[in-house]
Parts: sequence; structure tokens; C-alpha cells
Amino acid sequence: MNVHQNTETPFTPAWPEPDQRYLKTELPPAPKLPLSEVVGPKLSRWVAIAAEAKGAPPDYVFAALLSVVGSTIGNTRWASPWKGWNEPPIIWSMCIGLPSAGKSPAIDAALQPLRRAERPMRDEAEAQRRDWAEKAELANIIESEWKRTAKEAIKEGTTPPEKPKGCAVEPEPHIPRLIVNDGTIERLGAILARQPRGTLQMRDELAGWLDGMQRYAGGGSDRAFWLEAFGGRDYTVERMSREPLTVQRLSICVLGGIQPDRLKTLLFKSDDDGLLARFLPIWPEPAPLHRPTAWADEELIDRVLRKLLTLNLLTDENDETRPWFIPFTEDARQLMDAFRLSARQWETDAEGLMLSFIGKLPGMAARLGLVLAFLDWAAEGDDEPYEITDQHFGRATHLVESYLLPMARRAYAEADLPKDERAARRLIGIIRQHQWESFTSREVLLLDRAGLARSAELDPALKLLTEADCIRPIDQPPNPQGGRPKRLFAVNPAVHEASQADPSTQA
Repeated sequence: MNVHQNTETPFTPAWPEPDQRYLKTELPPAPKLPLSEVVGPKLSRWVAIAAEAKGAPPDYVFAALLSVVGSTIGNTRWASPWKGWNEPPIIWSMCIGLPSAGKSPAIDAALQPLRRAERPMRDEAEAQRRDWAEKAELANIIESEWKRTAKEAIKEGTTPPEKPKGCAVEPEPHIPRLIVNDGTIERLGAILARQPRGTLQMRDELAGWLDGMQRYAGGGSDRAFWLEAFGGRDYTVERMSREPLTVQRLSICVLGGIQPDRLKTLLFKSDDDGLLARFLPIWPEPAPLHRPTAWADEELIDRVLRKLLTLNLLTDENDETRPWFIPFTEDARQLMDAFRLSARQWETDAEGLMLSFIGKLPGMAARLGLVLAFLDWAAEGDDEPYEITDQHFGRATHLVESYLLPMARRAYAEADLPKDERAARRLIGIIRQHQWESFTSREVLLLDRAGLARSAELDPALKLLTEADCIRPIDQPPNPQGGRPKRLFAVNPAVHEASQADPSTQA
């Protein structure tokens, strides 16, 4: 325990009650998922029953479904609210909960049907690859014989034979990968260069991956790759000892789980919120424990994904492939105008991560409108949508306003605070972690923690906690060797008492 001796801390008067704002976290309640108001009756029933069968909240199943369907549509269809604004159906979902919350089983409810849809595609490609391997081996033999004959002809001064047609072989068939669990940038680039539809990355635990993305110095290139993957933009992958590889419309949906304490660590660890704000954070209340009474209709979800996989990219007059851009109707555009005004109003009361999250909501709503439209087509038997109507987009905005926005406020509650208050809460976490009864400002600075590594960041936090009666400065005698005396602070014992009573507040 890193504690200063009492000889360094003179007598101080009794402590007043500290401001509880810095000591306890009041978690906003989880909003109710408006499932039947967003998707049709068939899918609404499937999500509810699949969640019950997995012993999980339906929120996790629905979040996984959005990412799976978004990746399945991929680059075949993009939403276009108006000319010059195009949004891919890329949705990143983060399922937040304790290990017992049922995140992984719920995600599997949507993920396993995608694996089943991928299997016949992979089997067909594997058979083609075996045929290709035989032809490639024969082509190598023919080419080797031709090279030998050509060399002999050159030595003899005669005309070398022309290269036989049998030397030519088609490129190796691509094995489809609709799901990738842990791919390097180079590997994902190679896959998507051959798979223009896009793919889904599934990470059972997102914390380590996100932690790496939050570091500019160590993971800057990775972070740039993933920022482009969310936007469906072109990206060039630099490869060692090979020519750079350019991927048109880099599109990767991301899906995974994270525990609340790991998420909190990420929120406190870095001020960089660009990547984290791209996720839909889903943190429902735990599902009640009981034996399931029904089982989900696997044929329905299998049929939905098979139908979505029949969508193809458009081939234009230059024989290049691109997405079909699905336009908004005029009524849907008017709804978008009103929604953007609402988002602008929400921004006035937000800071940091929440401000970044809200800024992305108009684009996210457009993506959700596209996904919901094609879910209707695939599950409910509607006609294929060639435009996004106010009915499609209205359900998307309802989902955002009544569910996704409150859910983000719940998940990012501590990140939605003024910068100095966030720093003060981080300092409380450090005090508790080290069980300090007293500490110096230098000790905090030496820890080199994000948001508290410089005096300009630490001093406002010290001021707030002093005013809140959480800490108290202790006057020190002049330094006999000259220079400023060390800044010593005593800690209100209630800080540690509150920590023991409320473990969620610990760093």
C-alpha cells in the first residue's frame, strides 16, 4: 500500500461529507427495445424466442442481427438520402454485460445462420480450388518443360519455341469468408480485394482490440484502416515485399461483447473517442433465469440470409462493379431534415464521446433505414425495395430516438461529462486503486495516466476534488534545498468507504 507516514501529515480537522457526485456512478436505466415497432412480426417473434432459448435479453440478439444483416447486404446496396450522400449498411454492435449475461449465446443466434449460409459457398469454392490446383500443377510442368527447351534452343542458336497456352492458368479461386474472427490488416485486405461484398469481423471480447485501436502511436495504421472500414471508403494496404493492395469500398461490420468494467477502463484510458463512437453500445438489464419454453425458427433466419446473399453488385458500362444506391423518397428526406435538426439539438447538451456519437446518428439512421427495408423484403415477403420510404426511415429514427440514444447515454454515462470532471473521477479511481491516504501531485504525474499526465490536466481535477471535500491540501514547510515544496494532499476516508460500498466506482 502506497501510503505516506503520519509524520508527513499534521493534524487536520474532521472531514465533512464529500460530494457524492465524484464517488458514485448513477447508471441510467436501460431503455426498452421497441422490437415489434421496428421489425415485422416474423422477425420480432424470432428475436424474442431466440433470446429466450439462449437465456439472454432480446437486445443482444437484435444487435447481432443488425450487424449480420448489414454485412450480408454489404456493398450490394447503399442508402442515398440525396445526391452526394451515400451510406453503406455497415453497423458495428457492442454487446455490454457481465460474463453471465448471455452475450455470446445471443450473438450466436444470428452468427450461426450466417456460418450455415457460408458453408455451401465455401464447399463449392473448395471444389473449384481443387480443380484449379490440378490445372496449376500441370501448367507448372508445361512451363518448366518449355523453359528447358527454350534454354537449349538459345544455347544452340536456334529460335526458342513460343510459350504454350497450357502455361496460362486462371487466378486461384477465392474461398468466401463471410465471418472473420481475427484477421490482420494485410489478411483482411487480401480477402476483401477478392470479395467486394465485404465481410463481418466477430470478436468475442472487444476490449483488447479496441484498446489497441485507441493508441495512436502503437496502432495508428490499424486505426486508420478501421475508420475507413466503417465508412466503406477506398483503402490501400501496404504489404511487406509486395505491391500495395487497394481495396475499393472497404466494408467490414464488427460485432462482439465487452464487460462493463473493461468498457469503463477504455472510457477513462483515452480521450480519443473517434473509433469507440462508431459502435452501437447495447447494455440491457439481465434476462430473468428460467427454462425456455420455445425454440427459434431456424429456417426463417436461414431463408432471410440466403435471400440477402442473392443481392449482387451493379456492373456499370465500364465493366466495373459498384453498389446500387437506394434513394430516399421525398417524404423520407423530410424526415431526415427533421431528424438532423433534432440531432443538432442533442449535440448542445453533449460533450466528448457522446458528442461524437450523436454526430454520427444521421448517417447511422440512414444505414438502419436501409437494413430494415431489406429485412422486410427478406423476412416478410415484401417486394425488393428500390427506394427508402418514410415508413422505413421512420422506424429507423424511432429506434434511434427511443432506444439507441438512451442506451448510449447509459453506456457512456461517465464519458458524457466535462473534461475536468472526468479527470477528477479518474483521480478518485487512482486514489482507490493505490489505497492512498495521502499523495503528492508528483506521484500522480509519474503514473502517466491519460488525462492526468500533465499539470494542466491534473490541477483542475485537484481543485474540483478539494472543493468537493474529497481531498485536502496539506501545507508543507519550505524545501531546505530550495525550489517549490511538494504538494501533498490528504484523502477523505469516506472516499475509500464509498469505494467498498460501491465497487462499480473503482478504476
